Amino acid sequence: MRAMQIPSDHPLLLRIVDDLAERGWSQQNIFLPDALTRALAAECRQRAAEGELAPAAVGRGPFSEIREGIRGDRIQWIEPGQAQACDRYLGLMDSLREAMNRGLFLGLEDFESHFALYPPGAFYLKHVDRFRDDDRRMVSAVLYLNDAWLPEHGGQLRMYLDDGVEHDVVPSGGCLVVFLSGQIPHEVLPATRDRLSLTGWFRRRGNELF
Repeated sequence: MRAMQIPSDHPLLLRIVDDLAERGWSQQNIFLPDALTRALAAECRQRAAEGELAPAAVGRGPFSEIREGIRGDRIQWIEPGQAQACDRYLGLMDSLREAMNRGLFLGLEDFESHFALYPPGAFYLKHVDRFRDDDRRMVSAVLYLNDAWLPEHGGQLRMYLDDGVEHDVVPSGGCLVVFLSGQIPHEVLPATRDRLSLTGWFRRRGNELF
């Protein structure tokens, strides 16, 4: 299985880097080819049908717990070598990691990502992605996998920006949203149909001794 990589100076990646430098977030409505978006959606649905997606928890380590009143998605982490579509996506994310390191000097070392399926009515209340006791997550990346999504289906990602501005992202297939993990509060609004995504984080080396 070959990863899908593009040069780290590709104009699309440089646009994301420029957006992060200027305002702390970037939205690219057409990031993936349709065929790869459909393949990733099919992989997510297959894993869900086979019972591999589990309720997501809030918190970290021994303090994590499942609280559906806060978040209601079901997830499974992806690893290299599991599926060709996932490997292609991870290759693209590695190209983006290199571009951000070159342009923003973030020292990003790796990328972790999971499928997320929100059934109808599920949501995730307002939060930030960086843990209080772990500063490794630097940049969040959400890729949407939903075919023919309409605004009336709901499920928007609502970002709370500076000066009280709220920005809603419709989770249309192939759209990628990237933002600084510790700086932009956000929430997932409930939808009327299954809402699929790949949610991930670019991480730097942590300060932990072990």
